[in-house]
Amino acid sequence: MLSLAACSRQKDVVAASTAAPKKFTVTTASVTVRRVSAAYQENGSFAADETSDIAPPVAGRVIATSVNVGDFIRQGQVVCELDHRDAELKLQQARAQLAQAESAVRQAQSRLGLNGEAKFDPNLVPEVVAARANYESALASAKLAAADAKRFENLVNSGDVSRSAYDKAHTQQETAEAQANAARQQYEAQLNSARQNYGGVEVSQASLEAFRSQLAQAEKALADTTVRAPFDGFVTARPVAAGEYVATNNKVATIVRIGSLKLELQTPEQRAESARVGMTVLARVPAYPDRDFTGKITAINPSVDPNSRVFIVEARFDNPKAELRPGMFATARVLLPGGEDALFIPRTAVIRDKTTDSYQIFTVSNGTAHLRVVVIGEVDGNSIRINSGLTGNETVATSNLSDLFDGASVETRS
Repeated sequence: MLSLAACSRQKDVVAASTAAPKKFTVTTASVTVRRVSAAYQENGSFAADETSDIAPPVAGRVIATSVNVGDFIRQGQVVCELDHRDAELKLQQARAQLAQAESAVRQAQSRLGLNGEAKFDPNLVPEVVAARANYESALASAKLAAADAKRFENLVNSGDVSRSAYDKAHTQQETAEAQANAARQQYEAQLNSARQNYGGVEVSQASLEAFRSQLAQAEKALADTTVRAPFDGFVTARPVAAGEYVATNNKVATIVRIGSLKLELQTPEQRAESARVGMTVLARVPAYPDRDFTGKITAINPSVDPNSRVFIVEARFDNPKAELRPGMFATARVLLPGGEDALFIPRTAVIRDKTTDSYQIFTVSNGTAHLRVVVIGEVDGNSIRINSGLTGNETVATSNLSDLFDGASVETRS
């Protein structure tokens, strides 16, 4: 009985070992060749269009911080406020000094009969006007006395008047001329005094301008205690808090503008002849592995690093939804003039191995699946480009990929 049971088990083992392997049913597709734009591939990192480490224009103690990391702020929005009590007191003092200076100018002008608008004319000063009138009157009297003396001189020569009458007329002439000379000197003295007084007005006006400048400085000092954003952007750092004392070299916040980003591609010097401003660049980042972002080359560094033998090509990308972030690593393709043949397969034929961060496919030939590691390129609708790993003559599996393994037996169906 035991011998018969052993023989039966032995036959079962032999039968199992000779049984046909399991076959997996899959759909397949052929590798297609298409003519696409020529390109070369480089790596780089995205950088913000503008980055600003904001420092306060004046030193002081922080009394409030209005933003947090991650906030989007507009140009002119308050970022940080410093204690402004001293600045307000200095502003009040400057305003009082300006008011005093304006009053001094008005007083100096009123002494000269000015209203602040009229141009200065010393002959219009009241004291000068009176002195001039007095001089003109004395001059007229002197001329009249001289005419009388001349008439008496003729009469005394003809014997019509006495010598004493002539002497009296001559004395009156000399007196009138002396009075006219004194009036002239008084008039000139008033003119000089008016000009000197106007010099005092000019000094007062200069002092007024100085106080206006001090007021403007005080207003600026008060405004500087409120730190504002220099442009629209996101806050990436805010290292201060209320109560801290900051100097003019202390950073209170960092703001980046990412509405558009710069991709800095480290390009080998062999590509110096190929890169041109205006070329299209397609970039892909790990956060969006199946998506191409489109940009343009905007600048090319004219110098090559002597150590690494690379130069920087800068491409700009519009980023209205802030999907790209500064610092993101990117693999980019720079599209060149002309074209080249490229291999495409269905997207369903590609498996991503998260363990090795690689992409795999299964080719099918003679009823057997063969595992291959490939390097993928851009996505075109339901197809994906294979940059490396295929020759173009293969047939690839497009279904049941999770069940397959290298060497698996398969049968195909349409």
